[in-house]
Amino acid sequence: MNNWYKQLFKCVDANPELTRLKISEETFSENYQGDFSVEDAIPDLEVLATINTRNRAQARLVKITRDPKNYSIKLFTLKDTIPLSQSMPVFESMGLQVLIGRPYRIRLGNRNYWINHFTLERGDNICDVDLEKIPRYFSELFESIWKKRSENDDFNHLLFSACIKARNIQILRAYTAYLQQIRFPHSREYIIETLNSYPEITLLLVRSFIRKFDPDRVGSDSHLQLFDEIEEQLHSIESLDHDLIYKRLLNLMDATVRTNYFQDSPGDSGHLSFKLDSARIEQLPKPSPMFEIYVYAARFEGIHLRGGRVARGGIRWSDRREDYRTEVLGLMKAQIVKNAVIVPAGSKGGFITKQIAHLPASEVYGEVQACYALYISALLELTDNRVDDKIKTPPRTRIHDSADPYLVVAADKGTAAFSDVANGISKQHGFWLDDAFASGGSQGYDHKKMGITARGAWESVKRHFRGLGRNIQREPFSVVGIGDMSGDVFGNGMLLSPCIQLVAAFNHMHIFVDPKPDIKKSFKERERMFCLTRSTWNDYNRKLISKGGGIFLRSAKQINLTPEIRQLIECKQDHLTPNELIVYILKAQVDLIWNGGIGTYIKAATESDSEVSDKSNDPIRINGRQVRAKAIGEGGNLGVTQRGRIEYAQAGGLIYTDSIDNSAGVNCSDKEVNIKILLSQLVKSERLSSKDRNQLLVEMTDEIAQKCLFNNYRQTQIIDSIEQHAALNMYQHARFMRHLEEEKILNRRLEHLPSDKQITDRIAKNQGLTHPELSILLSYSKLTYKNALLEASSLTEDCYDALLLGYFPRLIRKRYADEIRKHPLRKEIIATILSNQIANNIGIGFGSRIREETGATIEDIAKAYVVCVEVFDLYDTWRKLEKLDNVVHETDRYDCFQAVSGLLERSISWLLRNQPADFSVSEVIARYKSDTKILRKVISSVMVGQSRRNYLANKRRFIKYRLPKALAHELVDKTTLASAFDIIEIKSELHT
Repeated sequence: MNNWYKQLFKCVDANPELTRLKISEETFSENYQGDFSVEDAIPDLEVLATINTRNRAQARLVKITRDPKNYSIKLFTLKDTIPLSQSMPVFESMGLQVLIGRPYRIRLGNRNYWINHFTLERGDNICDVDLEKIPRYFSELFESIWKKRSENDDFNHLLFSACIKARNIQILRAYTAYLQQIRFPHSREYIIETLNSYPEITLLLVRSFIRKFDPDRVGSDSHLQLFDEIEEQLHSIESLDHDLIYKRLLNLMDATVRTNYFQDSPGDSGHLSFKLDSARIEQLPKPSPMFEIYVYAARFEGIHLRGGRVARGGIRWSDRREDYRTEVLGLMKAQIVKNAVIVPAGSKGGFITKQIAHLPASEVYGEVQACYALYISALLELTDNRVDDKIKTPPRTRIHDSADPYLVVAADKGTAAFSDVANGISKQHGFWLDDAFASGGSQGYDHKKMGITARGAWESVKRHFRGLGRNIQREPFSVVGIGDMSGDVFGNGMLLSPCIQLVAAFNHMHIFVDPKPDIKKSFKERERMFCLTRSTWNDYNRKLISKGGGIFLRSAKQINLTPEIRQLIECKQDHLTPNELIVYILKAQVDLIWNGGIGTYIKAATESDSEVSDKSNDPIRINGRQVRAKAIGEGGNLGVTQRGRIEYAQAGGLIYTDSIDNSAGVNCSDKEVNIKILLSQLVKSERLSSKDRNQLLVEMTDEIAQKCLFNNYRQTQIIDSIEQHAALNMYQHARFMRHLEEEKILNRRLEHLPSDKQITDRIAKNQGLTHPELSILLSYSKLTYKNALLEASSLTEDCYDALLLGYFPRLIRKRYADEIRKHPLRKEIIATILSNQIANNIGIGFGSRIREETGATIEDIAKAYVVCVEVFDLYDTWRKLEKLDNVVHETDRYDCFQAVSGLLERSISWLLRNQPADFSVSEVIARYKSDTKILRKVISSVMVGQSRRNYLANKRRFIKYRLPKALAHELVDKTTLASAFDIIEIKSELHT
């Protein structure tokens, strides 16, 4: 044994930590002994003692030479040495150049280890070397990069240029990535270069962030002093671009109200999450959310945008790495409008996976699910909880905003099967919503089994054709479809009428053409395919396809056209490429285009494909005016751009919007969440078992579906009713839009609503707003009512109990009425019910119009509405009219509804002018209801002169509409009672 080893064993014996290592005379090679002393070997052994199968590599900065640019570094690995091709890029990302590198094999027992020793040089700006921090920071950063918790990029220069550690570098990396998502003009590389050019300012940025969110500094605003110091130092920067970069980063830190930085949760994912007050972010693309949570990690990134404190929307796996926030923002905008029908405002989330490029296909799904789980956890880390009716903030989190406990998510593209994953994470966090956090899980409502989204959109389709005098449930109609039978919306939709003639359809793989389908046989075949676990158009029984039809691959070079296909699509050519055939199919003269797929296929002639942002479908997209189908049903989202819808509608096509057509899905999910919130209180108090709760949910499925479908029915009814007189009411609609703009609620340009000049042009041409435009304004009417009512104090009063109870299915109304009255979201639910009812029963802009005329608040209008509906017993009248589908022509029925709306408007206006502002709903109902009933019975016998002639003319009109005589009589009696309140007041005065 040589002296080197003798000295080594002596040192080892004195160190209990090392005695367990199987050190022998073969442990260190002669090369190692020649290059390093025993004093060097001991710390190396201490590092090797920590290396194992779970921690296979460590790095240590072992020496800083007199030249502060030179460093000595050792890499420790188990079993295999690290090739220079792998280690050099890591060093280079820190701004280090390898001067010398040498490997040493170390043997401990039967295990081989390697130590790679490098001498490196730092070439550019360097900070004053902190002998205590730099070695530790280097080891942390190397390990973070090696374990893929940090990217291997030039942000890592900041370790040596500004003495910033890995976790803090991640702060700057995350904010920079966010800037790229909000279209900041400067590149990532330029931002990195700037941050490295001014290390003192960069370090101040990091320190200000840490001071702002350090939970041990509660009550301290010392970060503001650092903000001021940064602003002061920026005066010395000559470059305007550099100044802008720092100011935008500072602005993001100022707009950040929560972060998980100080929490113990990140673990191996290393993710950072920020909650941002979007209104405080400069130059943010419109529309601006209320809040957003941004999650950043080397493995994934994600964004969650919320339109309100109580907000809901789907989470999607995005493939748009460069601009996923833009994608999610567009979806959130649509969701806000769509959610006008439900309790929460709109929200939307999305995440990207960054490390799947080299994964085998079999592992991609697992990685997506894992990233989804981390993303969901990150959202919950910044969300308050409710514990025993008290708000509990996240641990180790300094809060710069108010209480925020409501977070609900849903499935979307790429996450359809993940609801149980989200609910499992909710349970792990002890989140108060439990499995109401993500709707549609294994103990929730399965939208595909219910067919709820398709059924809701089918209400729109049926109404389109009722307006044409056709009953598509009883007479054949031709359809072109987008999607396939395995899909929820497409598959369910194509089974909703036994009279469907599906002449053509396409998805991403196949084109299906059946020029003259046998209605019964094709229906049964679609039904068979829908019941398969998975199917494509290739599974369709070709023997059942009519002469000349077929199933074609979209990857084919060309498709030979049979005479039957040429006749169907009106094409003279003998063959087409698959994309050309799809274009012809979209232009085919059929009754209906049913969109149940993903992608945007119709735009306006004034739009470019790049504006649509769906590059994969650019070759097959057509313009709205080129569509010859009579109607379009939008079961899927974004199949048509809003400008495309308007162009199609102006050419005579029948279409609403995707947010109107497919709102039953979000409505169903919202009802599920609110029912689960109610029942969770009963489960916690052990008045209801989890098993019984789940059974109760199943038993209520059909009634839940009917409630959702009724909303779709009512929405399209009022839109069609308004559209009948849209040209006549153009001034009113324009006034409403201007009012919304003045209130900063609406941006006409973003919603593609007509400008003042375009309105003038339409008035000159006797044109009104189209169905798609009215759909948007209807949603804004509801949002306006709902937002105002959420501020109202009267919604806690007993007079609204009937509305609240009616929201829930009969089964739980009977059993748990008292609990329903105490629902945590009582106010939000009532506000939603009222906003929907007022808009669906009276129309667009009534609230703003009556406010201008009377000075009343939305709360007053809602109270007056409840009074009038009850006094005149209008629910019963509406129900009777709604039972006359396909009996009374839609135009005539709408005239009846307008007559009732006129009564409501005049009566509400009278109440607001003649009742004190704080009137009691119950007292006013009691004052007028019984006398109004009496008046209705005698009104026809006491009228004389012109009043009687008008009464009889209206009665004849309603009977001519083929209304049952009793209903015609009821309708004319009620609509004649517009002066009932005056008469009752006169009677009261005469008796006093």
